[in-house]
Amino acid sequence: MNYIQFDQDKKYDMILLGRVAVDLNPVDYYCPLSESTTFKRYLGGSPANIAVGLARLGKKCGFFARVSDDELGTFVENFFKNEGIDCSHITRCTNGEKIGLTFTEIKSETESSITMYRNEAADLKLDVADIDEEYIKQTKALLISGTSLCESPSREAALKATLLAKKNNIPVIFDIDYRAYNWKSMDEIAIYYSAVAEKADIILGSREEFDLTEKFIGLDGTDESSAKYWHSKNAKIVIIKHGKEGSTAYTNDGNSYTIKPFPVKLLKSFGGGDGYASAFLYGILEGWDMWDALEFGSASAAMLVASHACSQDMPCVDAVKEFIKKEKAEYGEMVARG
Repeated sequence: MNYIQFDQDKKYDMILLGRVAVDLNPVDYYCPLSESTTFKRYLGGSPANIAVGLARLGKKCGFFARVSDDELGTFVENFFKNEGIDCSHITRCTNGEKIGLTFTEIKSETESSITMYRNEAADLKLDVADIDEEYIKQTKALLISGTSLCESPSREAALKATLLAKKNNIPVIFDIDYRAYNWKSMDEIAIYYSAVAEKADIILGSREEFDLTEKFIGLDGTDESSAKYWHSKNAKIVIIKHGKEGSTAYTNDGNSYTIKPFPVKLLKSFGGGDGYASAFLYGILEGWDMWDALEFGSASAAMLVASHACSQDMPCVDAVKEFIKKEKAEYGEMVARG
């Protein structure tokens, strides 16, 4: 069943809005960040990673963002262009703001973490004047990343984009993407997350992220109550993630679909969510059955946590299909289906 109807005449499959950063991942594994000496640079930021993931899967993407007016800003734009992502609405900051940096840490085979530098981050300077209604009209869907809501003027830009998408009957995807950095209070999080979630056709988040969003709503903290509430607003698909336990997609026809992670040797704990989102959304854009879209997302997530990079290691369609084939040959046809 196609839960969302996409206008196939649009120029872009998806336009994304939010965080663009630079990841610095250690080459010397299994030691704390304080002892790491060598790093590889990658494009980072959840919506940026998702855009690259969709582009690798053959989808045409655009992006609303601000980047630093320096060589790292040039690096981001060049990377996007090489992936076929439209950069016409990525603008340079004018007051010296710098692109966010993310230092990652691979402490052991089971433990990794991230440290973000986001004071006066360039992506949070996205302005309402940067949001172009004519550009939004050209896309099948708009993705809003929750980190764009943590500060002004980015939060107003994200809200404007959301309202313009709804005005023009463009489906909205809300990736909650909670990061503690830059938020001033839990109240603030709930206010802005819920404002976008109420307009969204697809919501993706962890149990913790839904709890943050629902602070003032008065739900009982169960996945079922969350799904029912957001379906009563606008959502057609609500995905609630539980890390190693897998995730469940709740659809507005009353069905639910639980997917489990594919077995892999873990290298890092980050990046999987972006692989999941890009591959799942690819399946939804293609009109796939919900099970197939979720399985595709879970496979991409597994591939990403087993690799060193996030954006750089986003797989193509054939690579994901081959991974699924090999996993099923080894572990059984229902390896990922809950």
